[in-house]
Amino acid sequence: MAKFHIKKDDKVIVLAGADKGKSGKVLKVLVDKERAIVEGINMVSKSTKPSAASPQGGIIKQEAPIHISNLSLVDPKSGKATRIKIEREGKTVKRIAKKSGEEIK
Repeated sequence: MAKFHIKKDDKVIVLAGADKGKSGKVLKVLVDKERAIVEGINMVSKSTKPSAASPQGGIIKQEAPIHISNLSLVDPKSGKATRIKIEREGKTVKRIAKKSGEEIK
């Protein structure tokens, strides 16, 4: 099982692809596929049949997964892309931004 630097509710920025430069909040991380679903990023059109939830049906826009390698965490201080370093103190683990040294919550 892979270990990722990105977790749910992190603020990330897109490094490559059609949405390069955009940022958003991680809604879900798909560990087995090495992908993440980010709010407002990689939007695709999906046609839906009429159902109880959407009686009219039609075409809806929704987020598609994007590969983890195309995402980077946002530095809490500067708002730019940053790498992270892991600091362990006993059983507690802290993720620290390399650029500013701030802890990522």
